[in-house]
Amino acid sequence: MKKLFDRIKNKSRFNYKQYFKTNILFFTFVISSVINATMLRYLTVRNYFDFRPIIADLAIVLLIGAFGYFFKPKHQFKYFFSISILFTAVCVINSMYYTNYLSYASVSLLATSMQIVDVGDAIVENVMELKDFSYIWQIFVMYFVHVTLKSKSYYVEVTKTENGKKNFKGTILSGLIFALVFIVTLTATDIGRLGKQWNREYIVMRYGIYVYQINDIIGNLSPTINSMFGYDRNAKIFREYYEENPLEVTNNQYTDIFKGKNVIAIHAESIQQFTLGLSFNDKELTPTLNKLASEGIYFSNFYAQESVGTSSDSEFIFNTGLMPASSGTVAINYFDREYITIQKLLKNQGYYTFSMHGNNGTFWNRNLLHESFGYDNFYYHTKDYVIDETIGLGLSDKSFFLQSIPKIKTISESNKNFYGTLIMLTNHTPFSYIEPYSDYSVDLEIETVNPKTGKKKVEIKPYLEGTVLGNYLKSVHYADEAIGELIEGLDEEGILDNTVIIIYGDHDAKIKPSEYEYFYNYNPETGEMLDKNDPNYHEVDAYEYELNRKVPFIIWAKDQEFSTEVTEVMGMYDVLPTLGNMMGFHSEYSLGHDIFSVEENLVVFPEGNWLTNKMYYNSQRQEGLLLDLDIPVSVDYIEKNCEIAEEYISVSNAIITYDLIRKTKESSHLLKTYK
Repeated sequence: MKKLFDRIKNKSRFNYKQYFKTNILFFTFVISSVINATMLRYLTVRNYFDFRPIIADLAIVLLIGAFGYFFKPKHQFKYFFSISILFTAVCVINSMYYTNYLSYASVSLLATSMQIVDVGDAIVENVMELKDFSYIWQIFVMYFVHVTLKSKSYYVEVTKTENGKKNFKGTILSGLIFALVFIVTLTATDIGRLGKQWNREYIVMRYGIYVYQINDIIGNLSPTINSMFGYDRNAKIFREYYEENPLEVTNNQYTDIFKGKNVIAIHAESIQQFTLGLSFNDKELTPTLNKLASEGIYFSNFYAQESVGTSSDSEFIFNTGLMPASSGTVAINYFDREYITIQKLLKNQGYYTFSMHGNNGTFWNRNLLHESFGYDNFYYHTKDYVIDETIGLGLSDKSFFLQSIPKIKTISESNKNFYGTLIMLTNHTPFSYIEPYSDYSVDLEIETVNPKTGKKKVEIKPYLEGTVLGNYLKSVHYADEAIGELIEGLDEEGILDNTVIIIYGDHDAKIKPSEYEYFYNYNPETGEMLDKNDPNYHEVDAYEYELNRKVPFIIWAKDQEFSTEVTEVMGMYDVLPTLGNMMGFHSEYSLGHDIFSVEENLVVFPEGNWLTNKMYYNSQRQEGLLLDLDIPVSVDYIEKNCEIAEEYISVSNAIITYDLIRKTKESSHLLKTYK
């Protein structure tokens, strides 16, 4: 009996030293993959460290790595090296993506990948940073270890003692144990957010990048795999929301003030609100926009709410009053759904609707998206314009506007009323194209006096010339000039006599915080930056950066002077109900509000963050910033707004993904037919 016990004991004894010695390549793969995932969280969400997602990353890497044991030792390198390349690519892509969007990438964006070809220079100049490539070390380490092991006949020796099945089972078991340990730490909130997926930063910070990407793939496949289940659940969300929140039309001082007027909406590419009012050397940066804002209705706390679809998202939100899609973009993935839009609502009033753009019609799939919105015609690029001056992505704004005026004149003569959207292009990142077309200086002229002679001398001190922010400001000045020329040309043709001009920035310029810190803290007189310990140092923290992303929204009419500034926070989804109140149309599906009929507005962002006049709340980090220290905010206030934000996102996604407006209209029609 003792001999039998000793034999069992000897067989069950695991030789860890031998195991590590014969699995060097595997452990190199595991350790390097986990380090890269940890680096990604630390380098994107600055100085973030949590041990829990490391456990999740380790579990996933072990489970995936286990399948390498299906190969003979001499072939395992091909498997581990391929997965290492994939994991490295995941880290690099997400690092660059977070730099630009402050969120993480989704496989649903593969459909928009061809857009990168058109804006490749912008990515190279403004998005890529050295840190984005710090993850590539894993590939070199894997290759170096492989070559070293091969030179020492490692694979030959390991083959003699290898036990692939045993190693596979042991590794799978280890991965499952780590997964179980991680699962025990999860809360109900964690599990709920994993399922909804739109709060991407929270998921990566809590679950790790590998769990996030796997969950993202599953999330994008699930509606296709089980569409009936997904439809029923989302139809219920949709139905219950609008039953509890029916359309309420409230009259106010702006009701019907523009009814029967023509409308020209100017989609102002990348223009941010902070540029209005800026001057360099006593020369206004945006004299046209300043004038229109002072004479018209100027919404100075307006936010675009766009997601990864950038310009196309803004068009969608502006025209429908909905939120952007959480997976993919409406322009590419969901353009063929039924939406209630400004264009369709005005067409019901007899308006002719059109859009104009100096770029390709296929960019953001606009040739199909605009048809879905309900535009009668889309004038674009070489189909309708002579490309006589190209700046950046396409026809320059000044030439675009100059050629658009006679087209609008013809439309106005052929139709009683019209609604048109003019999409600007020149002020598109990377802004470096503007130099030959702008003489606006962003350096500073400083006057000095010679103490001996008393003579005055003006010196040019280097400031923003040659910087990304400097190029952006010069580009904004060009765009402002182009808008001024358009207004003047429309007036000369008599088009402004019965026309309302709407100008909205489609999104922020994606300028990095470091550029703003230079803007605020560089002293041209001394040629030095203020030290971070200096009491006058202006730090651009995450909250200031987010709040600075607001864009201008102006409503102006030649024959009506309002001189009104609206300071209530407002989102792009509030445009349809606000403009609708002014023109006599309404959408029962808009998530926004008429800004003149709401007591306290709530602006919800695609990742779940929200803003009121009292507070900006980051739902991903579950923290906020009070905007008025004299007004207290309760926990109930925060929880209520978080619930509303989640509800808006869920309802909008339900409409977009499952085409619920179309299905509701079809059901209503069938019901009427049956009756």
